[in-house]
Amino acid sequence: MTRINLLPWREMQKAEQRRQFMSTMIGAVVLMAGVIALVHINMLGQINAQDSRNGILQEQIAIVDKEIAEIKDLETEKEKLLARMNVIQELQSRRPQIVRLFDDVPRLLPDGAYLSSIEQSGDQILMQGFAQSNSRVSSLMRNVDSSAWLQAPKLDVIENTSGNKESSRSFRLRASQVQLIKIDGEDG
Repeated sequence: MTRINLLPWREMQKAEQRRQFMSTMIGAVVLMAGVIALVHINMLGQINAQDSRNGILQEQIAIVDKEIAEIKDLETEKEKLLARMNVIQELQSRRPQIVRLFDDVPRLLPDGAYLSSIEQSGDQILMQGFAQSNSRVSSLMRNVDSSAWLQAPKLDVIENTSGNKESSRSFRLRASQVQLIKIDGEDG
């Protein structure tokens, strides 16, 4: 029988298989490197696109922040103007009250009493003056209590200005001014 030596053929086949395997491996590595490079390039592109969108958003946010600051400034200015308007409106509504007060005070003073000063603080009126007797001060308090423009008289102090009984008395009287209510555009 003839013998055939298949060892070199097998070694050549194994060498060919190794070479094909190595080629396939190198091809796979190159292919994977290419895929990774493409994915990396794609991701960088997406990151750059997102960064540009974020930049645009940041610019728009800055613009909106400026507008919000302007709106807050305008609202503050509006509140200041409304407060001024309220003060002016309150002063306008109180304007006739002082006239009525000065018109009413001489009618309230009984004979033998006079005022040296009148001070107003809000709705409170402080009257200081002199009277011939305590009964004149009491009469003034009754007149203030019956007045349509003043209410709640309170005597702070009454004192004799000199040592004898015939001399005048100094007094300090507080009263509240009645708030006027507007009815159909007229002062009540």
